[in-house]
Amino acid sequence: MATTHKTRMLIIGSGPAGLSAAIYGARAGMQPIVVQGLQPGGQLTITTDVENYPGFRDVIQGPWLMQEMQAQAEHVGTRMMWDTILDVTLDGSPFRATGDSGDIYEGDVLVIATGAQAKWLGVPGEQELSGKGVSACATCDGFFYRGKKVVVIGGGNTAVEEALYLTNHSNDVTLIHRRDSLRAEKILQERLFAHPSIKVLWNQAVEGFSASADGRALGTVDLVDTVTGAKSQVPTDGAFVAIGHAPATDLFKGKLELDESGYIVVQPGTPKTAIPGVFACGDVMDHTYRQAVTAAGTGCMAALDAERFLADLDFAAAKAEAVA
Repeated sequence: MATTHKTRMLIIGSGPAGLSAAIYGARAGMQPIVVQGLQPGGQLTITTDVENYPGFRDVIQGPWLMQEMQAQAEHVGTRMMWDTILDVTLDGSPFRATGDSGDIYEGDVLVIATGAQAKWLGVPGEQELSGKGVSACATCDGFFYRGKKVVVIGGGNTAVEEALYLTNHSNDVTLIHRRDSLRAEKILQERLFAHPSIKVLWNQAVEGFSASADGRALGTVDLVDTVTGAKSQVPTDGAFVAIGHAPATDLFKGKLELDESGYIVVQPGTPKTAIPGVFACGDVMDHTYRQAVTAAGTGCMAALDAERFLADLDFAAAKAEAVA
């Protein structure tokens, strides 16, 4: 039988943003409920080595970090729910979400932390070699390829920015693009073409990724020329797929304002959406930084703003009752 779960703070998503919001919300006495979704823990659960999260001088594992965040959230009073939200009603507080289980979740405030997923090519070897040479985040993983040969796949702003960033670690960076011109902004293209450590391979589509001779890491990127059909292989130590991200916002289409890329629009410098009491944090509203530490920071912001929103509600209710 379906159950209705009520809370002062309902959080959808359980990555760094959602769990940070839960920690702050629980400490403020809001007894948050976190509905974990299809990928509990978010993208860090499929990330192996994490070297840039503050507080750890040695490399840590992404899944371990998320387990610790969840344990901390539960320790201070968060309820974790194993469910996937299929529908939301945002007409006003309390906000209502319906889970795949049939259960209903109601929150006086709603924090959306559903994240975003990197877009992948869907070619052979891509997932098998993920974390073994194939990545979708140069900022996260570029450090591991110091002095090594790397390639970036894509032709937009993200790809050019990742290629330029990788020159901090490598003097052998190749950008691979399936067309004969880039879609990136002109100023980024100028920086790319002027950089002595970057070369571009035009009209090359990636057909797959092949392992090294010992099978333990990436060995080559397998290409096909989009004009001639000729096949080739590019030996490399690291390959960064940079063809964009897809925010998990299908639930909110027609219910919240989204930008042209599908990210939730918030008031600048805040996690506040256009609906009072509904907040968005983490990668679902951040198409610029997309880091665990920035996601955690916006989760904190969402909880603090949610606490203030509820305090105002409570004050208004108490004032109305006193007048009555």
